[in-house]
Amino acid sequence: MGTTWWGRAARGYALAPTRTVVLVAGGLGLALAASSIAAAGPWQGGQRTAERRPGRTAGSPGQDAARASKPQLRAVPAPSWQPVPQVLAPAVGAVDAAAPLPTGAGLSTALGGYLGAPALGQVTASVTDVATGRSLYAYGGTAPQTPASTNKIATATAALTLLGPGHRFTTRVVSTGPGRIVLVGGGDPTLTAAATGGSDPQASLATLADRTAAALKAEGASTVRLGYDTALFTGSPLHPIGVNDNIALVQALTVDEGRLDPSSTEDAPRYADPAATAAGDFAALLTARGVTVQGSPALTTLPTATAPATASAEDAAAPATAPSATAAVPLAEVQSQPLTEIVERMLTDSDNDIAETLGHQVALAAGQPATFTGGVTAVLQTLRGLGIQLGGTRLYDSSGLDTRDAVPADVLTQLLALDASPAHPELRPIVLGLPVAGFTGTLGPDVEGFDSSSGLGVVRAKTGTLSAANTLAGLVVDRDGRLLAFAFMANGGGPAATARSDLDALAGRVAACGCR
Repeated sequence: MGTTWWGRAARGYALAPTRTVVLVAGGLGLALAASSIAAAGPWQGGQRTAERRPGRTAGSPGQDAARASKPQLRAVPAPSWQPVPQVLAPAVGAVDAAAPLPTGAGLSTALGGYLGAPALGQVTASVTDVATGRSLYAYGGTAPQTPASTNKIATATAALTLLGPGHRFTTRVVSTGPGRIVLVGGGDPTLTAAATGGSDPQASLATLADRTAAALKAEGASTVRLGYDTALFTGSPLHPIGVNDNIALVQALTVDEGRLDPSSTEDAPRYADPAATAAGDFAALLTARGVTVQGSPALTTLPTATAPATASAEDAAAPATAPSATAAVPLAEVQSQPLTEIVERMLTDSDNDIAETLGHQVALAAGQPATFTGGVTAVLQTLRGLGIQLGGTRLYDSSGLDTRDAVPADVLTQLLALDASPAHPELRPIVLGLPVAGFTGTLGPDVEGFDSSSGLGVVRAKTGTLSAANTLAGLVVDRDGRLLAFAFMANGGGPAATARSDLDALAGRVAACGCR
């Protein structure tokens, strides 16, 4: 592929052929593929189970037990019709417009009987050709359904469009006077307290403490008072669904996503005030480096620019611009990895904290207040500007945790066709971040797995799971080599485990289908 506009972020793309070329190649078994993906892919884990608990509502014990008892995927032969170049197509944008095009009648024959599965309840479907953007099949495709975490596809598309793939979020420390410093949150959703390494490490509070201590010592300062600024984000930090272990308060300064246990991946207890906790951690890190911090860190708001008109009651008195620190003296800073890698991580692991933080960042980039309302307003505005026909789409958050969200299936396939289009290379991280069926993220065997052998390794799809909603939307190269975008949405059906298995089967039918 080579390096072009994305510069340093290209190293993430350079891995794509390595991790996809081994997915399927004629008769190769998938056991080899699994180990190769694990070695090359940047994000493992996943939170598909966690997604099914909106607000304080939990999945039923029966659903949890059924899913927990599901056997792990076995290594099975790959679909023999999928040569390597076809499998690579979703990752590298090699859309083959010359491959035979499925017909609506063929897709209807392949999918029709499966759409009536009782566990799916109210189901809608859409299949779109990526090369032409043409809708090939729709079953209630314009009817809005609860998208759950497939909502994150919209958030990712808007973030990469407005911020750019190389964008990085900066956490900094400034001096506001003799012996006074302020830790300024920059809205980095991946900031960690742990020390990190590598040529392009994840931003670390420990690294920031190293740099701050060195700067202070160079000035002859060994004792400071510490403040912390969270004013980049405004409005209530509490997600519209309320207190929930699947998401922390959305604050501009958060370390390890506010988790009490940084190594946890889902249903994780969170600190009551992640920003204050991060400031306390930073004070301890400075102390360990020989800088005395007097008293407890204090919430400090640096001077802000003039606020424009607000958009809603939630946004009242909320400035739409970042705080200005022109009166302060910079001491040290750390930057996140590029947005390309953050988006990949968000989609692979279905990370709600990253999604809501990116929603706030999209709001800032669009001139909206950095709130939940501002975020969804900016996302929808951006998608319209990209030519997406939104129909009855309604969003209340950027992660899909809110059951009031409503998105038609054909909006999801429009987005996926756009994201996979060679005309939009800036959106390619979305394709690379989609979990690979049977191997990575929320479709990996250590989370939910994938129940269709014909789709293993060739389906890349975002999952969505709430108490009464199950969705699957992604990309697949069909039997004839045509790259297709699909979305299957099921609301109010039977047991979640059965519904997800039925959705996997639908995606597998598209993979196996020439459908002419």
